[in-house]
Amino acid sequence: MARIITFGEIMLRLAPNGYYRFFQNDQMQATFGGGEANVAVSLANYGMDSAYVTKLPKHAIGQAAVDSLRSFGVDTSNITRGGERVGIYYLEKGASQRGSVCIYDRKYSAIQMATKEDFDWDKIFEGADWFHFTGITPALGPNVVEICREACIAAKAKGVKISCDLNYRGKLWTRDEARTAMTDLCQYVDVCISNEEDAKDVFGIEAEGTDIYGGKLNHEGYKSVAKQLADKFGFEKVAITLRSSISASDNDWAGMLYDGENYCFSKSYHLHIVDRVGGGDSFGGGLIYSILTGKSTQEAIEFAVAASALKHSIEGDYNRVSVSEVEKLAGGDGSGRVQR
Repeated sequence: MARIITFGEIMLRLAPNGYYRFFQNDQMQATFGGGEANVAVSLANYGMDSAYVTKLPKHAIGQAAVDSLRSFGVDTSNITRGGERVGIYYLEKGASQRGSVCIYDRKYSAIQMATKEDFDWDKIFEGADWFHFTGITPALGPNVVEICREACIAAKAKGVKISCDLNYRGKLWTRDEARTAMTDLCQYVDVCISNEEDAKDVFGIEAEGTDIYGGKLNHEGYKSVAKQLADKFGFEKVAITLRSSISASDNDWAGMLYDGENYCFSKSYHLHIVDRVGGGDSFGGGLIYSILTGKSTQEAIEFAVAASALKHSIEGDYNRVSVSEVEKLAGGDGSGRVQR
């Protein structure tokens, strides 16, 4: 069984019930999530040896975050304990023409204040096959950029494959800061994951003839984006998610995977969205699983997109689905009929 290490920030998610606005009533749902934690949960659900690395306080909220991961079978043994805060994000889910809103309260969180001495990467990568991080993690600060760099160097020294989801977040850093840091880190990456906007925001690489707000996606433009990324950094594979946003409630969803020779596009799904947060992470988890289990390029992109399509129907950050459920959808059964 392949062993995957993911590294990032797990956060407390506070969200009004259903599609209420902030403080429309006096209740909020408290759950946990975060880019790389979401990937770790997906992989654990698929039966992989999945481990998550971060830094969390020793208090009850930090422990609750650890417990949420353990409940899915994620290995938390390399989580460093210390610091004062668990980062928080507030989510108001959008509906129809009203978009979702995320408000971050993560300054001075334990992982943001972490140092290189908090992580023994040589030990962490013993027996590992894969390492995954996202562009959200180095965006937490220059110290975390250095931690990510040390992790990548240690992973490469042990022959561990590395994937990165570019995941640009304009609320965390500027495009110039992102470009400088990610240009450095991407030299270690084997598999790059991006979406319609990330390649443009981080590296200035844009798909021609595409209007993401008008629902117009140009396949030839995304082939060019994937090839430019692969040529620039030597990526073995480039995956791009393709989202046509009709409204906050309805999207069309597909993806493309470039393996250096072939450009494989998935089938497209029309999604009526329950919760889209974590959709990209569930795509990443599905892609990593597919590659590690030897699926072809076409099979891999079909599995990853189907996994993500299912996530859009599930409340919370985590994708609570099995391999058989994903394969059923990827195989063409998207009827949603009751299973008896």
